[in-house]
Amino acid sequence: MKNPFLRLNKKEWVLYLTSLTVVIASNFFAKEINVINLLATALGVTALIFIAKGDVFGQVLCLIFATLYSITSFQHRYYSEIITYLGMTAPISVASIVTWIKNPVGKGKNVVKIRKFTLKEFTITTFLTAIVTFAFYFVLKYLNTPNLAVSTTSIATSFLASFMMLRRISYYAVGFALNDIVLIVLWSIASVKDLTCLSMVACFSMFLLNDLYGFTRWKKREKEQGVR
Repeated sequence: MKNPFLRLNKKEWVLYLTSLTVVIASNFFAKEINVINLLATALGVTALIFIAKGDVFGQVLCLIFATLYSITSFQHRYYSEIITYLGMTAPISVASIVTWIKNPVGKGKNVVKIRKFTLKEFTITTFLTAIVTFAFYFVLKYLNTPNLAVSTTSIATSFLASFMMLRRISYYAVGFALNDIVLIVLWSIASVKDLTCLSMVACFSMFLLNDLYGFTRWKKREKEQGVR
């Protein structure tokens, strides 16, 4: 297997190294470095640069990130994030690995073939997102989850994004960008009491930048692949 980092172009290296520098530096603002936070944030931005390329290697890294991020979320009683990343993101990443491997843009290619976002896909995605959000609102409420409204919104945007990513639809990146904004708010609230959470604010700020880049890359590949 070839080194996946050799597949990054110059622009992607600049974005990746900038993101990595920001999230690592943010971990040093707190009095004590949280090693799990440090690893999670570094892995997160690494995963996203490959997902932006439509590279299945990014999905593999997402599995590891989901586990580490869930540990951090548990420490702050953000049960919505544990449910989201262990209950949804991780399983969907596993399914996405299989789906992306089965649907390359060409034989021997590492780039996934993009699917058209039809009215049928939109209807199914919206319907499932509504059901998941409604169901988990009551679960989070029962668990006395802090910042319930923000946490519920995180569930909705994350499922929306993860499902479209599984379906190989470019608008997955828009869903994740919305989720990034929600999580920037969520972890900003937590950082008032615990400065180690600033690393998560920085992490999702870089996630937002990477997801916006990912959307532009996927839309460009749509044209290249002739998706109409």
